[in-house]
Amino acid sequence: MTITPSKIIVGITQRIDKISDRSEYRDALDQKVVRWVNSAGFQPVPVPNALIGDIPVSEHSEPRALEEWLLTVRPGALLLSGGNDIGEYPQRDATERYLLSWAERKGVPVLGICRGLQMMAVWAGVKLVRIEGHVRSRHLLAVPKQAEEWPASVNSYHNWGLASCPDGFEVAARAENGEIEAIRHLKLPWEGWMWHPEREESFSLQDQKRLKALLNG
Repeated sequence: MTITPSKIIVGITQRIDKISDRSEYRDALDQKVVRWVNSAGFQPVPVPNALIGDIPVSEHSEPRALEEWLLTVRPGALLLSGGNDIGEYPQRDATERYLLSWAERKGVPVLGICRGLQMMAVWAGVKLVRIEGHVRSRHLLAVPKQAEEWPASVNSYHNWGLASCPDGFEVAARAENGEIEAIRHLKLPWEGWMWHPEREESFSLQDQKRLKALLNG
């Protein structure tokens, strides 16, 4: 077995689960996300939510513990994972907001999956809107730039969509009903996908190609 020591480290944000009978708040990450990132040739590392510190976080503050984690782990890319509605757990929201600001300063590639796309949009100043028919369903993708490789259809597990495309981004794909399914930053190596690539029965070749192109530059 050959081990490659030079894989890009991908910091993956985690959902928060409240365990009432143990009075605990736990970070959690679907193992399929780890397998999906690893199978594309990257090194997945979960980002702890507890390092953000006090909530709310000042716009100008630098959470020391999270900054030390970033300096120690040195992720070459970030993946904002799915799970939790925005506003459900302020600690996670603050962690991801800070990570996006850090990635913007450093020019670090970011992929947002489902909630991750939504967080990109909220961070950029766009409101979310409640939508119907996007939970446990599939959608065909309408892609403005036909030369690009995208999956023909994607899964769907979200109740919230974007009111509009954020400033500094462009719409990369829509569902049949016009809802935004993917966005891309106009300058930074950032993309957001509303579907869960890790939940496909077989990982999509197009999804993995896009991940590799995004993170490898």
